[in-house]
Amino acid sequence: MTRIGGTWQNWGRSAQVKPLRVERPRTPEGVQRAVKAAVAQRLTIKAVGAGHSFTGIAVAPGVLLELDDMQGLVSADEATGQVTLLAGTRLHRIPGLLAPYGLAMENLGDIDRQSISGAISTGTHGTGASFGGLAAQVVGATLVTATGEFLRVDAEQNTDLLPAVALGLGALGILVEVTLQCVPAFILKAIDEPAPLDDVLATLAHRVAASDHFEFYWFPHTDVALTKRQTRVPESTRRQPLPTVGRWIDETLLSNGVYRAVCAAGQIAPVITPPFNRLAVKLTGDRQYTDLSHRVLTQSRTVRFREMEYALPAENVVPAFRAVRALIERRGWRIEFPIEVRFAAEDDRWLSTAYGRASGYIAVHRYWRADPTAYFEAVEQIMLEHGGRPHWGKLHTLGADRLRESYPRFDDFVALRDRLDPDRRFTNRYLDRVLGE
Repeated sequence: MTRIGGTWQNWGRSAQVKPLRVERPRTPEGVQRAVKAAVAQRLTIKAVGAGHSFTGIAVAPGVLLELDDMQGLVSADEATGQVTLLAGTRLHRIPGLLAPYGLAMENLGDIDRQSISGAISTGTHGTGASFGGLAAQVVGATLVTATGEFLRVDAEQNTDLLPAVALGLGALGILVEVTLQCVPAFILKAIDEPAPLDDVLATLAHRVAASDHFEFYWFPHTDVALTKRQTRVPESTRRQPLPTVGRWIDETLLSNGVYRAVCAAGQIAPVITPPFNRLAVKLTGDRQYTDLSHRVLTQSRTVRFREMEYALPAENVVPAFRAVRALIERRGWRIEFPIEVRFAAEDDRWLSTAYGRASGYIAVHRYWRADPTAYFEAVEQIMLEHGGRPHWGKLHTLGADRLRESYPRFDDFVALRDRLDPDRRFTNRYLDRVLGE
């Protein structure tokens, strides 16, 4: 997230707004005062975190709440593993906050720049067929509703609302605290290696089941998949992290520095994209290491891009992927960013992309200076033909009528929204589109 003068814009430069007012509350009570003031003035009000959503979900044309000053640990219970954090806490700070208690988050996405409230509210997930997204780790939350009151939702209070509040799109109120069910700190043994794409697709179900966490990347114009598999091992296991120099070469130089230059050059001369993609799969993705969970699950990404991701029934991933591969070849597009494939367990969060079904995710990207429209819209049609649900924080074109067909509890969520925010103080154009006005 950045602000230039009075204009806010997201990381992907796909959304921006000039809010009427910007506030930086330091406490939950500060949020409460801001909400009451906005409601009294009949203004909309929204909180923003790191601005890593590509959609307009965080756009705040009225009052914009920056929660950067609301970070840190509220409480931690070593016995239960439950930890409460202020809503603005960035994911990359959480491992350090949990370390004194011997705890870790059960799973993470591959980027850790987001705030915890933004990550759960948009359905951020990692990979692993036995593990849900970040919202599935939420066992409690406190939000400020449109009445200006605190609403606590947990195992003892308003429990029936948890599946809605834990992944609420920012439509139900302003989150001020989030309680997570954590697990004992653990080590991951990671193996990154290239493999023939056709073989990976033919054996995908086995590969997903054989590892705690499995994903693969495919650079278009190549016949190689870059596979990543990770296995949980006891915390006493000796760590063998990537050498500092090797990690810098792989992540900072090759994956970010050189890659940024090539992506930029590819906008002028698309012909260089296929040979670079073939070179990229030779230079990266072949390594083994053992390290703390958060150091394995997350990575640094500084090349700016835009993304669309769809969740599919897990059994539909391979046919959908093959259709996308054929699409790129048929259209003759020069696609510089890899396609990412991940997996997640089903969960019970009403608006989770994995609600009620084991899911696989296919994500497509374009460099931020490239126009993604034709590519994304064509891929979106394939995803919809295979039962896809779009990631709430990533680009898509769907509206409430189509989304209602995909979510059995959609109308229950909308009814709760009507109850908690009847005058739509927490709305914006994106929420009006995906939830209805």
